[in-house]
Amino acid sequence: MSETGAPLRDKEQLIGTVSGFLAFLLWGLLPFYWKWLGAVPASEILAHRVIWSALLLVVLVPTLQSRQLAVAVRDRRALLTAAGAGVLVGGNWFVYTWAVNADRLVEASLGYYINPLVSVVLGVVVLHERLSRLQVVAVILAAVGVLVLTVNHGRVPWVSLSLAFSFALYGLVKKTGRLNAIVSLMVELVIITPIALVFLVVRHRGGAGSFGAAGPLITLLLAGAGIATVAPLLLFGTAARRIPLSRVGFLQYIAPTLMLLIGTVFYREPFTPAHAVSFALIWTALAIYTTTLVRRPAALSESP
Repeated sequence: MSETGAPLRDKEQLIGTVSGFLAFLLWGLLPFYWKWLGAVPASEILAHRVIWSALLLVVLVPTLQSRQLAVAVRDRRALLTAAGAGVLVGGNWFVYTWAVNADRLVEASLGYYINPLVSVVLGVVVLHERLSRLQVVAVILAAVGVLVLTVNHGRVPWVSLSLAFSFALYGLVKKTGRLNAIVSLMVELVIITPIALVFLVVRHRGGAGSFGAAGPLITLLLAGAGIATVAPLLLFGTAARRIPLSRVGFLQYIAPTLMLLIGTVFYREPFTPAHAVSFALIWTALAIYTTTLVRRPAALSESP
């Protein structure tokens, strides 16, 4: 290796680590953004998020990923896969946005904590991957953690499970696709954009639309939903290409930790003894699971 090889590699590692940290920091802080849009229904926020993100990616992707985009246009299977992924990510975004504005951010954070473990289970069931003993222990602990909340509150934590499973299924669909993450996301959003447009047109004709009618701040925030969505994804892509996936695995827990803190400290959401026991079990499971990432890297999905 040349004398300049090590410094160059160190610089790439630094860029990747900083990019990953910023990506998960932004994802963790996004609840503030959606809270500012609390007067707008989650369905309308989702529609704007899809449309403005698609427009932004349509501008960026042809410049950054022209070869991959050409492959996508000619590949029918890739388009069908992207359509399925688009439905899943749209559902995930909807539940997440609704949960934030319904003061259920603690439940949302729980969903993103258990998401990697759900992905492990799907890998076993669908892709016939094998679990190590440590991974089996991690999955059992996480399941017990969810069961504690279910028994204590008398209801299944559907917000957490919906977010975890939709995200894990999204990752599974992406894993079977043929496109890289950013091109795939563009195709996914472009495919479901007509549905979002029709929805917004119907709302505005009925006098219920918020864009342009709820004041300049709300209008600006709705238009900025594309940047809020795409910016951390681009940073995540930069990190994933430059640092080991095990390091990305450590960094990904920044986002749900910030969500949990924002929900409990800033918005005074309840954190009961049952929550404490459940989270302790799941954090232990994640600590065990993360050790397996160091030994054998596992795939990650994009965060919201």
